[in-house]
Amino acid sequence: MHPDFDLSDDILYLNHAAVAPWPRRAVDAVHRFAADNGRNGSRNYPAWLAAEKRLREHAAALLGASPGDVALSKSTSEALSMVAGGLHWQVGDNVVGIAQEFPSNRVVWQALAPKGVEWRALDLYRSNDPEADLLELCDERTRLVAVSWVQYARGLRLDLERLGRGCRERGFLLCVDGIQGLGALPCDVGRWGVDFIAADGHKWLLGPEGLALFWCRPELREQLALTQFGWHMVADPGDFDRQEWQPASNARRFECGSPNLLGAHALEASLSLLLEHGMETVAAGIAERVDRLIELIDAHGLELLSPREPARRAGIVTLRIPGVDQQTLYKGLMERGLMCAARGGGIRFSPHFYTPMEHLERALRLTLDTAASRLA
Repeated sequence: MHPDFDLSDDILYLNHAAVAPWPRRAVDAVHRFAADNGRNGSRNYPAWLAAEKRLREHAAALLGASPGDVALSKSTSEALSMVAGGLHWQVGDNVVGIAQEFPSNRVVWQALAPKGVEWRALDLYRSNDPEADLLELCDERTRLVAVSWVQYARGLRLDLERLGRGCRERGFLLCVDGIQGLGALPCDVGRWGVDFIAADGHKWLLGPEGLALFWCRPELREQLALTQFGWHMVADPGDFDRQEWQPASNARRFECGSPNLLGAHALEASLSLLLEHGMETVAAGIAERVDRLIELIDAHGLELLSPREPARRAGIVTLRIPGVDQQTLYKGLMERGLMCAARGGGIRFSPHFYTPMEHLERALRLTLDTAASRLA
């Protein structure tokens, strides 16, 4: 196993698109934080805030942004809800998205229906040119295009630079659920023309649940009406007696209350690992493993549900074995220690850059053996 990880020898971990294991340094960071808290209480609070500051710096480096433009939220869903709840909608407006979205990036827009806002969905599985087809669904009442960078079930990656350019030319906002891409692929929000992007830390970022990154284009910050308020989001958070207040001018305006410093220590450590390796190296390692999985799937005559074109892939490979109930197969694989998921009509594998190559061969053999036992 990779020296940065301490996974048990009795599992094959191909489930980073669901919940990732923490690297050793994240585990150690949480242990140190807990021990410090238990021994010293809040005496070292300034050092805790320094870890949160490093987290924002790491997040900004991954996004291609500035630290002051990164907000920390509880989840992708909360961050997307700040966009949906903060924009000024009018009856007849519409949002264009994808039918096969994870609920986080579907429910939040469908919930605008009482305001007279329509949610329009592209059938991604029937589209040969998703960026063009998404823009084709737009009209003069479209306010925003809301998509996932990488589709969660079968792993199709959108060309965000192309989509962003199309949205800018037509005057639409572009909001991205980045949870299946950030940490697996290089990111440059400025070059792409994205307006909002959110990603929880517990997948490809190798961090904990309950702490997410949210980036809003700086010139749009004050256009989002705030829906949560508290001591932390004001311009002078340390002046507790001040009666007059205004929101912080940077992205902290979206953080209403006390920071999740336990999560910040874990995620800061995890992001430091990705940045030390470099996202180009991380992405190349994932691509190598995805290529190998596809080779094995083809060699065994299985059905590949994920894209073959490298530019359309990230870290997700979904396969199907005809004649086998996929849920039954999934349960059998999990019982045998192969961490995966049942998604998109098949079995979803999602290796990271450190996944041993031999684990891929073992995973395919185990999948075939398990399927054969279910057919017997």
